[in-house]
Amino acid sequence: MKNRREFLKTTLLGATGLSLAPMWLEGAPSIIKSYNKPNSKINGVQIGCITYSYRTMQDQSLEANIKYIRESGISAVEMMGEPVEYFAGMPQPAFNRMRAFQLGGKQRRGEELTVTEKEELADIRSQSEAYSKLVTDWRNKTDFKKFEQAAKMFKDAGIEVYAFKPNAFGVNNTDAEVAYGMKAAKILGASHITLEHPSDDNQTQRLGRLGDSNRMKVGYHGHEQQTFTFWDTALGQNKSNGLNFDIGHYVAAGHTDMMELIQKQHTRIWSMHIKDRQTPENGKGNLPWGAGDTPVGEILRMMRDKKYNFPATIELEYQVEQSSDAVKEVQKCLEFCRKALG
Repeated sequence: MKNRREFLKTTLLGATGLSLAPMWLEGAPSIIKSYNKPNSKINGVQIGCITYSYRTMQDQSLEANIKYIRESGISAVEMMGEPVEYFAGMPQPAFNRMRAFQLGGKQRRGEELTVTEKEELADIRSQSEAYSKLVTDWRNKTDFKKFEQAAKMFKDAGIEVYAFKPNAFGVNNTDAEVAYGMKAAKILGASHITLEHPSDDNQTQRLGRLGDSNRMKVGYHGHEQQTFTFWDTALGQNKSNGLNFDIGHYVAAGHTDMMELIQKQHTRIWSMHIKDRQTPENGKGNLPWGAGDTPVGEILRMMRDKKYNFPATIELEYQVEQSSDAVKEVQKCLEFCRKALG
Protein backbone atom coordinates (compact mmCIF):
# COMPACT_ATOMS: atom_id res chain seq x y z
CA MET A 1 0.00 0.00 0.00
CA LYS A 2 2.83 2.36 0.83
CA ASN A 3 4.54 1.72 -2.50
CA ARG A 4 1.23 2.25 -4.29
CA ARG A 5 0.68 5.59 -2.58
CA GLU A 6 4.21 6.72 -3.33
CA PHE A 7 3.73 5.74 -6.97
CA LEU A 8 0.48 7.69 -7.20
CA LYS A 9 1.99 10.70 -5.52
CA THR A 10 5.03 10.74 -7.78
CA THR A 11 3.05 10.17 -10.97
CA LEU A 12 0.34 12.72 -10.28
CA LEU A 13 2.62 15.42 -8.99
CA GLY A 14 4.83 14.98 -12.03
CA ALA A 15 1.87 15.10 -14.41
CA THR A 16 0.11 18.07 -12.89
CA GLY A 17 2.78 20.07 -11.15
CA LEU A 18 0.39 20.48 -8.21
CA SER A 19 1.10 20.30 -4.51
CA LEU A 20 -1.48 17.97 -3.01
CA ALA A 21 -2.37 17.27 0.63
CA PRO A 22 -1.77 13.70 1.85
CA MET A 23 -5.49 13.12 2.53
CA TRP A 24 -6.17 13.77 -1.15
CA LEU A 25 -4.23 10.63 -2.09
CA GLU A 26 -7.12 8.44 -0.96
CA GLY A 27 -9.07 9.79 -3.97
CA ALA A 28 -6.20 9.50 -6.44
CA PRO A 29 -7.67 6.75 -8.66
CA SER A 30 -10.78 8.80 -9.43
CA ILE A 31 -8.66 11.86 -10.20
CA ILE A 32 -6.44 9.87 -12.52
CA LYS A 33 -9.59 8.71 -14.32
CA SER A 34 -10.83 12.27 -14.85
CA TYR A 35 -7.43 13.84 -15.54
CA ASN A 36 -7.18 15.82 -18.77
CA LYS A 37 -10.87 15.43 -19.60
CA PRO A 38 -13.07 18.42 -20.48
CA ASN A 39 -15.42 19.97 -17.96
CA SER A 40 -17.92 22.54 -19.19
CA LYS A 41 -20.29 22.45 -16.22
CA ILE A 42 -19.97 25.91 -14.74
CA ASN A 43 -21.46 26.74 -11.34
CA GLY A 44 -24.20 24.14 -11.82
CA VAL A 45 -25.00 25.05 -15.45
CA GLN A 46 -24.12 22.41 -18.01
CA ILE A 47 -22.75 24.12 -21.10
CA GLY A 48 -22.73 21.85 -24.14
CA CYS A 49 -22.62 22.28 -27.86
CA ILE A 50 -24.32 20.86 -30.92
CA THR A 51 -21.88 19.27 -33.34
CA TYR A 52 -23.52 21.22 -36.17
CA SER A 53 -21.16 23.92 -34.87
CA TYR A 54 -18.25 22.03 -36.48
CA ARG A 55 -19.85 21.74 -39.93
CA THR A 56 -17.08 23.84 -41.54
CA MET A 57 -14.31 21.54 -40.32
CA GLN A 58 -12.91 19.37 -43.10
CA ASP A 59 -13.04 16.00 -41.35
CA GLN A 60 -16.59 15.07 -40.31
CA SER A 61 -15.87 11.58 -39.00
CA LEU A 62 -16.98 10.55 -35.52
CA GLU A 63 -13.37 10.43 -34.34
CA ALA A 64 -12.78 13.98 -35.60
CA ASN A 65 -15.97 15.28 -33.96
CA ILE A 66 -14.93 13.84 -30.62
CA LYS A 67 -11.55 15.52 -31.07
CA TYR A 68 -13.22 18.88 -31.86
CA ILE A 69 -15.48 18.60 -28.80
CA ARG A 70 -12.56 17.82 -26.48
CA GLU A 71 -10.38 20.60 -27.92
CA SER A 72 -13.23 23.04 -27.41
CA GLY A 73 -13.31 22.14 -23.70
CA ILE A 74 -16.86 20.78 -23.96
CA SER A 75 -17.95 17.85 -21.79
CA ALA A 76 -21.57 17.40 -22.97
CA VAL A 77 -23.03 17.42 -26.44
CA GLU A 78 -26.07 17.36 -28.69
CA MET A 79 -24.80 14.97 -31.35
CA MET A 80 -25.87 15.26 -34.97
CA GLY A 81 -26.73 11.90 -36.47
CA GLU A 82 -24.46 11.52 -39.48
CA PRO A 83 -21.02 11.10 -37.85
CA VAL A 84 -22.31 8.35 -35.55
CA GLU A 85 -24.46 6.68 -38.19
CA TYR A 86 -21.69 6.67 -40.79
CA PHE A 87 -19.42 5.17 -38.14
CA ALA A 88 -22.07 2.49 -37.65
CA GLY A 89 -22.08 1.69 -41.38
CA MET A 90 -24.88 3.80 -42.82
CA PRO A 91 -24.46 4.40 -46.60
CA GLN A 92 -23.19 7.87 -47.42
CA PRO A 93 -24.95 10.09 -49.99
CA ALA A 94 -23.46 10.82 -53.38
CA PHE A 95 -25.03 14.30 -53.49
CA ASN A 96 -23.98 17.44 -51.59
CA ARG A 97 -26.15 17.56 -48.48
CA MET A 98 -24.63 20.83 -47.30
CA ARG A 99 -25.69 22.43 -50.56
CA ALA A 100 -29.20 21.11 -49.96
CA PHE A 101 -29.22 22.74 -46.51
CA GLN A 102 -27.99 26.02 -48.00
CA LEU A 103 -30.60 26.15 -50.77
CA GLY A 104 -33.38 24.88 -48.54
CA GLY A 105 -32.51 27.45 -45.89
CA LYS A 106 -32.54 30.22 -48.46
CA GLN A 107 -35.97 29.09 -49.61
CA ARG A 108 -37.33 28.87 -46.04
CA ARG A 109 -36.18 32.43 -45.36
CA GLY A 110 -38.29 33.60 -48.28
CA GLU A 111 -35.31 34.50 -50.45
CA GLU A 112 -35.80 34.10 -54.20
CA LEU A 113 -33.86 31.23 -55.77
CA THR A 114 -32.39 31.68 -59.23
CA VAL A 115 -33.52 29.37 -62.03
CA THR A 116 -30.25 27.47 -61.76
CA GLU A 117 -30.63 27.13 -57.99
CA LYS A 118 -34.20 25.85 -58.36
CA GLU A 119 -33.04 23.20 -60.82
CA GLU A 120 -30.15 22.27 -58.55
CA LEU A 121 -32.43 21.95 -55.52
CA ALA A 122 -34.94 19.84 -57.45
CA ASP A 123 -32.16 17.47 -58.57
CA ILE A 124 -30.77 17.18 -55.04
CA ARG A 125 -34.23 16.44 -53.65
CA SER A 126 -34.74 13.70 -56.25
CA GLN A 127 -31.44 12.10 -55.26
CA SER A 128 -32.36 12.55 -51.63
CA GLU A 129 -35.57 10.53 -52.02
CA ALA A 130 -33.68 7.58 -53.48
CA TYR A 131 -31.05 7.86 -50.77
CA SER A 132 -33.72 7.92 -48.04
CA LYS A 133 -35.01 4.53 -49.19
CA LEU A 134 -31.49 3.12 -49.01
CA VAL A 135 -31.04 4.49 -45.49
CA THR A 136 -34.40 3.13 -44.35
CA ASP A 137 -33.37 -0.34 -45.45
CA TRP A 138 -30.06 -0.01 -43.59
CA ARG A 139 -31.74 1.20 -40.40
CA ASN A 140 -34.18 -1.71 -40.44
CA LYS A 141 -31.25 -4.14 -40.50
CA THR A 142 -28.63 -2.29 -38.46
CA ASP A 143 -26.54 -3.90 -35.77
CA PHE A 144 -26.36 -1.62 -32.71
CA LYS A 145 -22.94 -2.91 -31.63
CA LYS A 146 -21.25 -0.01 -33.43
CA PHE A 147 -23.42 2.43 -31.45
CA GLU A 148 -22.24 0.72 -28.27
CA GLN A 149 -18.67 1.21 -29.48
CA ALA A 150 -19.39 4.88 -30.20
CA ALA A 151 -20.85 5.29 -26.71
CA LYS A 152 -17.64 3.94 -25.22
CA MET A 153 -15.60 6.38 -27.33
CA PHE A 154 -17.58 9.30 -25.92
CA LYS A 155 -17.29 7.97 -22.37
CA ASP A 156 -13.54 7.44 -22.68
CA ALA A 157 -13.20 11.01 -23.95
CA GLY A 158 -15.13 12.36 -20.95
CA ILE A 159 -18.07 13.54 -23.08
CA GLU A 160 -21.73 13.04 -22.18
CA VAL A 161 -24.18 12.75 -25.09
CA TYR A 162 -27.37 14.34 -23.77
CA ALA A 163 -29.21 14.62 -27.09
CA PHE A 164 -29.08 12.84 -30.45
CA LYS A 165 -30.32 14.32 -33.74
CA PRO A 166 -30.40 11.81 -36.59
CA ASN A 167 -32.61 12.47 -39.60
CA ALA A 168 -35.02 9.70 -38.57
CA PHE A 169 -38.03 11.50 -37.14
CA GLY A 170 -39.77 13.06 -40.14
CA VAL A 171 -43.30 12.56 -41.37
CA ASN A 172 -42.05 10.11 -44.01
CA ASN A 173 -39.99 8.06 -41.55
CA THR A 174 -41.65 4.84 -40.41
CA ASP A 175 -42.38 4.01 -36.79
CA ALA A 176 -39.56 1.46 -37.04
CA GLU A 177 -37.11 4.20 -38.09
CA VAL A 178 -38.24 6.42 -35.23
CA ALA A 179 -37.78 3.54 -32.79
CA TYR A 180 -34.33 2.91 -34.30
CA GLY A 181 -33.33 6.55 -33.69
CA MET A 182 -34.60 6.47 -30.13
CA LYS A 183 -32.80 3.19 -29.38
CA ALA A 184 -29.56 4.58 -30.82
CA ALA A 185 -30.00 7.70 -28.66
CA LYS A 186 -30.50 5.58 -25.56
CA ILE A 187 -27.38 3.52 -26.27
CA LEU A 188 -25.37 6.74 -26.64
CA GLY A 189 -26.66 7.84 -23.24
CA ALA A 190 -28.97 10.62 -24.44
CA SER A 191 -32.02 11.68 -22.43
CA HIS A 192 -33.76 13.05 -25.51
CA ILE A 193 -33.76 13.24 -29.28
CA THR A 194 -34.11 16.55 -31.13
CA LEU A 195 -35.65 17.60 -34.42
CA GLU A 196 -37.04 20.64 -36.15
CA HIS A 197 -40.65 21.23 -35.08
CA PRO A 198 -42.70 19.60 -37.88
CA SER A 199 -45.61 22.10 -37.63
CA ASP A 200 -47.84 19.03 -37.80
CA ASP A 201 -49.96 18.12 -34.78
CA ASN A 202 -50.38 14.52 -35.93
CA GLN A 203 -46.61 14.12 -36.17
CA THR A 204 -45.91 15.55 -32.71
CA GLN A 205 -48.64 13.25 -31.38
CA ARG A 206 -47.00 10.25 -33.06
CA LEU A 207 -43.49 11.12 -31.91
CA GLY A 208 -44.68 11.78 -28.38
CA ARG A 209 -46.46 8.43 -28.31
CA LEU A 210 -43.37 6.64 -29.59
CA GLY A 211 -41.28 8.61 -27.10
CA ASP A 212 -43.50 7.35 -24.27
CA SER A 213 -43.25 3.73 -25.43
CA ASN A 214 -39.48 3.94 -25.99
CA ARG A 215 -38.83 5.96 -22.82
CA MET A 216 -37.17 8.73 -24.77
CA LYS A 217 -37.96 12.44 -24.60
CA VAL A 218 -38.55 14.45 -27.78
CA GLY A 219 -37.25 18.02 -28.02
CA TYR A 220 -38.71 20.22 -30.77
CA HIS A 221 -36.43 22.90 -32.16
CA GLY A 222 -37.77 26.18 -33.48
CA HIS A 223 -36.39 28.99 -35.58
CA GLU A 224 -38.03 32.37 -36.06
CA GLN A 225 -41.49 30.75 -36.01
CA GLN A 226 -41.11 30.31 -32.25
CA THR A 227 -43.70 32.12 -30.11
CA PHE A 228 -44.71 31.98 -26.46
CA THR A 229 -47.35 29.33 -27.29
CA PHE A 230 -45.44 27.59 -30.10
CA TRP A 231 -45.02 24.27 -28.24
CA ASP A 232 -48.32 24.22 -26.31
CA THR A 233 -50.11 21.65 -28.46
CA ALA A 234 -47.18 19.22 -28.44
CA LEU A 235 -46.70 19.61 -24.69
CA GLY A 236 -50.36 18.82 -24.10
CA GLN A 237 -50.24 15.69 -26.24
CA ASN A 238 -47.59 13.64 -24.45
CA LYS A 239 -45.33 13.90 -21.44
CA SER A 240 -42.33 12.98 -23.62
CA ASN A 241 -42.72 16.09 -25.78
CA GLY A 242 -40.66 19.12 -24.80
CA LEU A 243 -38.66 22.09 -26.01
CA ASN A 244 -35.32 22.33 -27.76
CA PHE A 245 -35.58 26.09 -27.38
CA ASP A 246 -33.39 28.58 -29.28
CA ILE A 247 -32.85 31.94 -27.60
CA GLY A 248 -31.17 33.62 -30.58
CA HIS A 249 -33.93 32.82 -33.04
CA TYR A 250 -36.51 33.98 -30.48
CA VAL A 251 -34.86 37.38 -30.29
CA ALA A 252 -34.56 37.58 -34.08
CA ALA A 253 -38.30 36.93 -34.30
CA GLY A 254 -38.86 40.14 -32.35
CA HIS A 255 -40.21 38.68 -29.10
CA THR A 256 -39.52 40.36 -25.77
CA ASP A 257 -41.00 37.75 -23.38
CA MET A 258 -38.21 35.18 -23.49
CA MET A 259 -37.36 35.24 -19.79
CA GLU A 260 -41.02 34.63 -18.93
CA LEU A 261 -41.18 31.75 -21.43
CA ILE A 262 -38.13 30.03 -19.96
CA GLN A 263 -39.47 30.40 -16.43
CA LYS A 264 -42.85 29.02 -17.46
CA GLN A 265 -41.55 26.03 -19.42
CA HIS A 266 -38.31 25.21 -17.60
CA THR A 267 -39.56 21.77 -16.53
CA ARG A 268 -40.32 20.92 -20.16
CA ILE A 269 -37.18 22.38 -21.75
CA TRP A 270 -35.05 19.35 -22.51
CA SER A 271 -32.20 21.49 -23.88
CA MET A 272 -31.70 25.06 -25.09
CA HIS A 273 -29.62 26.48 -27.93
CA ILE A 274 -27.65 29.62 -27.18
CA LYS A 275 -26.35 32.10 -29.73
CA ASP A 276 -26.28 35.89 -30.07
CA ARG A 277 -28.65 37.29 -32.69
CA GLN A 278 -29.97 40.78 -33.31
CA THR A 279 -33.53 42.02 -33.11
CA PRO A 280 -35.43 42.68 -36.37
CA GLU A 281 -34.76 46.41 -35.96
CA ASN A 282 -31.03 45.75 -35.96
CA GLY A 283 -30.99 43.29 -38.86
CA LYS A 284 -31.42 39.85 -37.22
CA GLY A 285 -27.72 39.10 -37.68
CA ASN A 286 -25.85 36.20 -36.12
CA LEU A 287 -22.91 37.85 -34.36
CA PRO A 288 -19.95 36.92 -32.16
CA TRP A 289 -21.24 36.64 -28.61
CA GLY A 290 -21.62 39.94 -26.83
CA ALA A 291 -22.13 41.91 -30.06
CA GLY A 292 -25.79 41.02 -30.63
CA ASP A 293 -29.04 41.70 -28.77
CA THR A 294 -29.61 38.30 -27.13
CA PRO A 295 -29.22 38.38 -23.32
CA VAL A 296 -27.09 35.24 -23.25
CA GLY A 297 -25.34 36.08 -19.97
CA GLU A 298 -28.56 37.07 -18.22
CA ILE A 299 -30.22 33.80 -19.23
CA LEU A 300 -27.27 31.72 -18.06
CA ARG A 301 -27.26 33.48 -14.71
CA MET A 302 -31.00 32.84 -14.35
CA MET A 303 -30.34 29.15 -15.01
CA ARG A 304 -27.64 29.21 -12.34
CA ASP A 305 -29.66 31.10 -9.74
CA LYS A 306 -32.89 29.13 -10.25
CA LYS A 307 -30.98 25.85 -10.57
CA TYR A 308 -32.52 24.88 -13.89
CA ASN A 309 -31.01 21.56 -14.90
CA PHE A 310 -31.42 21.53 -18.69
CA PRO A 311 -28.20 22.01 -20.70
CA ALA A 312 -27.39 25.21 -22.58
CA THR A 313 -26.14 24.22 -26.02
CA ILE A 314 -23.63 26.39 -27.88
CA GLU A 315 -24.65 26.60 -31.54
CA LEU A 316 -22.00 28.36 -33.59
CA GLU A 317 -23.75 30.13 -36.45
CA TYR A 318 -21.94 33.42 -36.91
CA GLN A 319 -19.42 33.78 -39.72
CA VAL A 320 -16.01 32.37 -38.79
CA GLU A 321 -13.08 34.41 -40.05
CA GLN A 322 -10.42 32.71 -42.18
CA SER A 323 -7.83 33.22 -39.46
CA SER A 324 -9.89 31.10 -37.06
CA ASP A 325 -11.92 27.88 -37.13
CA ALA A 326 -15.00 26.39 -35.49
CA VAL A 327 -13.09 24.82 -32.60
CA LYS A 328 -11.47 28.13 -31.65
CA GLU A 329 -14.81 29.93 -31.88
CA VAL A 330 -16.60 27.38 -29.69
CA GLN A 331 -13.78 27.91 -27.19
CA LYS A 332 -14.56 31.63 -27.26
CA CYS A 333 -18.27 30.95 -26.71
CA LEU A 334 -17.46 28.69 -23.77
CA GLU A 335 -15.20 31.36 -22.28
CA PHE A 336 -18.06 33.86 -22.63
CA CYS A 337 -20.21 31.45 -20.59
CA ARG A 338 -17.51 31.07 -17.93
CA LYS A 339 -17.25 34.82 -17.49
CA ALA A 340 -21.04 35.22 -17.39
CA LEU A 341 -21.39 32.51 -14.75
CA GLY A 342 -18.28 33.36 -12.75
